[in-house]
Amino acid sequence: MYRDERRWFAGGLLTGLFVLILALRVAAPTPADEMVSPAGPAPLVPRFAVTDPRAPAKKKLPIYSVETDRKRIAISFDATWGADKTPKLLEILRRHHVKTTFFLVSMWIRKYPEETRMIAREGHEIGLHSATHPDFRTLSDAEIRRELEDNLRAVRETTGFEARLFRPPFGAYDDRVITVVEAMGLIPVQWDVDSLDWMDVTPQQIVHRVTRLVRPGSIVLFHNNAESTPAALPEILRRLQAEGYEIVPVSQLLHKGPYYIDHTGRQIPTGPPRLAPRPGR
Repeated sequence: MYRDERRWFAGGLLTGLFVLILALRVAAPTPADEMVSPAGPAPLVPRFAVTDPRAPAKKKLPIYSVETDRKRIAISFDATWGADKTPKLLEILRRHHVKTTFFLVSMWIRKYPEETRMIAREGHEIGLHSATHPDFRTLSDAEIRRELEDNLRAVRETTGFEARLFRPPFGAYDDRVITVVEAMGLIPVQWDVDSLDWMDVTPQQIVHRVTRLVRPGSIVLFHNNAESTPAALPEILRRLQAEGYEIVPVSQLLHKGPYYIDHTGRQIPTGPPRLAPRPGR
């Protein structure tokens, strides 16, 4: 009997200790392995230094949104197929005094060079979206680099713009893809608000979805040739501007100082901006 009581007491003690450890783990702050470490040469927007204790990461993420106290967001368009609606979108953006970011595929640029130049002339930012729109996870490192080098060259030769942002085709990536992209000095960018304009949706549904989900620091995804986007965009811009939102290109939304990316893909600043050196210094 005495031996059974001791066995029962020891089992209860171990159970209690396990529950206490579990409770402390749940209450603990987000571990460092949820953050993203640098890879290769420092990109345009530097991440943590390797020596920073918060830097080690097991999972690499693009920037999905940005931590900010300002009512500031970015709107972006992916261009992979068709260009019929691009002039109309540019007209709407011009009318509302909005600059955005267009992520362009090389084959689109070469098929629609005038529309590409029109985007640049209107003052919009151009980002990379690959050469042929493959799933980058299926490519070798060398193939990824060739896709991006071709994309960089197509943008540069058509517009003179030096692209520094990259959005993976299909939004598909893994640690290896992010590592190769950052080693080329590019910044991988996703979105936290998907308009779903590529689906069979009405303009009203797009307006409701975007205006409901957007928050300070959001990056919104549209497509340049989606059927309902030209009808939805004016109302979205009107509502957001009436709510006090400033709409800027993606690079203007990003933090220019050291940062980390949390487990949701949100870019969190950790220090003051790093100013570019003055010419001649």
